[in-house]
Amino acid sequence: MALFDLPLDELHAYRSRSVEPEDFDAFWSATLDEARTHDLDARFERCAGLGLVTVEVYDVTFAGFGGHPVKGWFVIPAGTTEPLPVVVEFIGYGGGRSLPHTHLLWASAGMAHFVMDTRGQGSGWAPGDTSDPVGSGPSLPGFMTQGIEDPATYYYRRVITDAVRAVEAARSHPLADASRTAAIGASQGGGLALAVGGLVPDLVAVAPDVPFLCDFPRATRMTDRKPYREIGDYLKTHRGRAEQTDRTLAYFDGVHFAARGRAPALFSVALEDLTCPPSTVFAAFNAYAHSDKEIEVYDFNDHEGGGPFQHAVQLTRLPRLLKA
Repeated sequence: MALFDLPLDELHAYRSRSVEPEDFDAFWSATLDEARTHDLDARFERCAGLGLVTVEVYDVTFAGFGGHPVKGWFVIPAGTTEPLPVVVEFIGYGGGRSLPHTHLLWASAGMAHFVMDTRGQGSGWAPGDTSDPVGSGPSLPGFMTQGIEDPATYYYRRVITDAVRAVEAARSHPLADASRTAAIGASQGGGLALAVGGLVPDLVAVAPDVPFLCDFPRATRMTDRKPYREIGDYLKTHRGRAEQTDRTLAYFDGVHFAARGRAPALFSVALEDLTCPPSTVFAAFNAYAHSDKEIEVYDFNDHEGGGPFQHAVQLTRLPRLLKA
């Protein structure tokens, strides 16, 4: 796929037309206040018999939105006795937390690594263990339209709340240094990292890699690739609901979370990305509030983005912030 979006110089200047709801902050404050009425109840159970000798793995359960149980992994270097910087990672669309041996990178770099399972997902490309007990109105297969009739019922209200609670759960472990916490993720995980960066005031770094869930008004009208196309297909059937759908999605747009970003950020973007068009990523990057922000550009890549090359960049830049 050749370049299909704006030229790079125009991408650096692009601004989203997404309209921020007047009660955006009140909506999220009330949502998180309600979630915190439930005991976090973070439980870390040591896993044995995995055949891993350089790391220790804990099977985690904590209370997310509505007090619902959410799973995760907590991975630390073997023999850790002092609190470590914490990297909290969120997963791409359709995937689950998978198996512990797929999460060795950050512990190998001397960090504590918390991986949040995504409610209701985990059957697309990596297995998961967290159900979503909340129903919704008519929706297409997938998650982009579940409860989209109203911000209060939208699927990502639950997932973003889970993500904030995941940071709280990760920080509750005695071997986690809560003062040195970063949020990372690719695609959907990058969108969740951006949301957490806008809702958790004291992170030291955010690393959204080819982030999804950004600039909905452009993304849903520009690409015919799923997951964004789920919304277009929904509107093809439910004619006349585009305005209400845009209003709902505005509460979950990474552009508005980025405008509240209070930690240094390392983004990445791929210029041939049909899943998350580059202009939607730049919309979030250009809106990002903290002055210390960088974006890695992968000119000839689709949604795989930088892949291991971006991991290498993260490994050289995030520890500087986490170990400060």
